[in-house]
This record gives sequence, C-alpha cells and structure tokens, in this order.
Amino acid sequence: MKRLSLTLSKPNSLLPVKNGISLAFPPRNHSVVRNFVLISEKPRETEIQSAIDEISTIIELKDNSSAYIPTRPFLNVCNSVLQVLEKIGPTMSVLRHDISQNIQKLDILYESDTSRYSNLIDVLEKEAGEGTGRKGESCSKAILWLTRCLDFTVALLERMVENDEEHNMEEVVEESYVITLKPWHGWISFAAFRVAIRLVPDKKTFISILMSNYEDYSKLQADMESFVSLLAPILQDCHSILRQYNMDGLKST
Repeated sequence: MKRLSLTLSKPNSLLPVKNGISLAFPPRNHSVVRNFVLISEKPRETEIQSAIDEISTIIELKDNSSAYIPTRPFLNVCNSVLQVLEKIGPTMSVLRHDISQNIQKLDILYESDTSRYSNLIDVLEKEAGEGTGRKGESCSKAILWLTRCLDFTVALLERMVENDEEHNMEEVVEESYVITLKPWHGWISFAAFRVAIRLVPDKKTFISILMSNYEDYSKLQADMESFVSLLAPILQDCHSILRQYNMDGLKST
C-alpha cells in the first residue's frame, strides 16, 4: 500500500472523501511530518447485490420456517428489483408502476405497526379476518402481485444466464412473461405488456446497463445466479402461503 508524507498542524485530521479515497491521519500533539495511509472505500453495491443481501436476511430470519416471510426485507428486495427495472428506461414502465404502488401500499401498513406486521402472514391474516383480502386494493393483493413480479425477475435473470447468446432480449423477456405473469393478466394488462416488449433494448445494451458497477461480466453473471438460486425457494414459500389464504388464483383486468 502506498504511503505518503504530509505536514499537518491539527491533530486527528481527516480530509474529505474524493474520488472514492479518504485520507486518514494518526493523532498527534504537534505540527510534524507524519506518514499516512490511503484508505480505499468499499465499492458501492449494485442493485442485484443489495437484493442478495436482503434475501440472505430473509433466509436467516426464516430459519427454515416456511410460515415466516419478514416484511421489511421482502419490501427491500422488491425495491432493489424496481431499481434494476428502472435502469432499462421506459420499457417496463407499467410493471414498474405496479411494483411501486404495491410496495408503497404494503409499506404504509407495515410502518403503522412494525411489530404487528413484521411477517407477511400477519398482513394476510388481518385482511382475511376482515374479509377484505380479495377485495379492492388490499395489501394481500399487493403481496400477491409483488410475489409474481419477483417470479418474473427470477425467470428473466435465469434465462439471461442460461441463454447467453442464443436469444435476443425481446425473446428472453417474452418467455419470462409467458410463464410468470401472462396466466394472471387480463386482456388490458396483456395488451400493455405486448407494447412494452417492443421497446425492450437489445441484450448487449441491457447487459451494459447492468454492468455499470461491475468490473467484468463473470461477476455480474455470478450475482444473477445467486439471486435466482436464493430467491426461488422463498417465492415457493410465498406462493404456498398465498394458497392458504385463497389468494393464488386472482387475476387482473
């Protein structure tokens, strides 16, 4: 590690961070020439890495219990996925809007009593007891559609890893949509998505966008694989819970 010398007149000096580097100096009592060390800051996490961290938190808190999905980490994963979709631009605007609205809806209820609604099951239980879970703009529906959007994201990243050069991006997105969201979309939602697919960037552009905070593609690929492998079992538990509350068969318009 490179060491430099600098004369300082104040003890415990710390220069501002600039270009990812902070300059740390040891304490002293007089103005003298001392050695200091360049301390490199940890690179900022990507959205996929942030999601992996939150998924790991869910796994840790679940402790092999299929009946426990912690609300805050679940919402954080959804937020990270939303940021990934925002990188694509206007292409996924309809899907992004739905995710954002459902996150906000569930977040408001959670923040109203974080202890009471710390588990997604608590939310489903509350609205099932009130008879509101399957009606209107319920938080139970928000959980359902957030789960389905995460299904879509898992399918999308999984196909991007498996079909590295075989398919174009439009095919990858459409295949992911067909097996995750299409069975639950009415003709209005389906028509909106068909329009959005035509605006999907080519695969090279999309990879380039995701690569913005990665040194090489192999690291991005490894993170996508980790995201898929860690989240898929949790989504299975989510679907199992939704079936228990008779939520799994609901469709949109």
